[in-house]
Amino acid sequence: MQRRVTGLTAAVAALSMAALLAGCGGSGGSDEVTLKLVAADYGDSAANSSKKYWGELVEKFEAEHPDIKVDVDVLPWTDVDRKVKEMVAADEAPDLAQIGAYADYAAQDKLYSADDVLSIPTQADFLAPLAKAGLVQRVQYGMPFAASTRLLFYNEKLFKSAGISPPENWNELQAAAKKLKARGVKYPYALPLGKEEAQAETYQWMLSGGGGYTDNVGSYDIDSKQNVQTFTWLKDELVGKGLTGPTPPGKLNRAEAFAAFTRGEVGMLNGHPTLMKMAAKKNLDYGMVPMPGVNGKAQATMGVADWMMAFKQNGHRKEIGTFLDFVYAKENVLAFSREYDLLPVTTSASQDMAADKNDAKRLGGFLEELPTSQLYPVGKTSWAQVSAQVKEYIGKTVDPNGDPQAILSQIETKAAAEEAAQ
Repeated sequence: MQRRVTGLTAAVAALSMAALLAGCGGSGGSDEVTLKLVAADYGDSAANSSKKYWGELVEKFEAEHPDIKVDVDVLPWTDVDRKVKEMVAADEAPDLAQIGAYADYAAQDKLYSADDVLSIPTQADFLAPLAKAGLVQRVQYGMPFAASTRLLFYNEKLFKSAGISPPENWNELQAAAKKLKARGVKYPYALPLGKEEAQAETYQWMLSGGGGYTDNVGSYDIDSKQNVQTFTWLKDELVGKGLTGPTPPGKLNRAEAFAAFTRGEVGMLNGHPTLMKMAAKKNLDYGMVPMPGVNGKAQATMGVADWMMAFKQNGHRKEIGTFLDFVYAKENVLAFSREYDLLPVTTSASQDMAADKNDAKRLGGFLEELPTSQLYPVGKTSWAQVSAQVKEYIGKTVDPNGDPQAILSQIETKAAAEEAAQ
């Protein structure tokens, strides 16, 4: 917010300019600092655009800290990561960016660490799995800003008419899908392995089968025994038995699967909190349960986080820290999470949300899964390329003539090469 001087006499203007120049000469800059923040828009209309959230938050912050101004540029998700990348390449990095990935900038030594900018209470308040996912070489550069987990959504009307209960393991999921298919349900289980977000559905199934993208020491382990068994089961026991609908999973995108669910065409699918709002708009009755595992509830669900990062270029470490401590205050984290049906990234806000009856009714299941959730290996600079490989090829594992072992090994080989090249 720039201060404007209007209606002043030339003498007063001259005195003001002289004072400004004197201040610049004496201290290397005025006492007022303006921080530049580029942020993603979580809204789906002008009424709930993130511009409104940031505008209100910045107004409160500047009232308490008149020496720090914050200029916020809110952009759609389709543009925001590219915009920040272009700014950094042009040596015009913002002070702060709230986007999808931080590891490349950390690897280029362009970011302050969380230790550099956050107070100890603020940093300690981050939920453990989210803080861990923000590490690069054991140093936290990615500060979680928004989070979500996944649950298995099911159509209550279809389940009731078929006389089935929500599944607790893979065999029960298959049995439910068979009954739904027998009653003419178009997608008994929707398996979106299309390029839009295949890495998410893939990871959820890997975790439910006891595997994951990496092993216990953080190395890629995409073709592990558990992962091969998982995708072999999907190929033979779901897709091969015609339980995933008319669209081949490799060509089914998440958005299409979500839309089909809201139309009542899907019996079950993995979903995040956004799907609740979509279903409510269509007056669809649905239920949610933890993702089934091989023999019972999966040991972990997939967590997803978006990130805040602080760039070194402009040297505003102290002011950045002051602003971020305000951003991560409990009341502000709660306000953002409630506005966009997302999960708080801090322990204090999560506890408050879990204790609130309205919040717990809407998001309680997702909140329960968050502390033990597993996130993508976003601390690896190779992850973007590995994710692209998953999106490109994972759907082939469940094709009629697909070979899960061979395709997972192919992705693993490319992942190891990408990691070695970093």
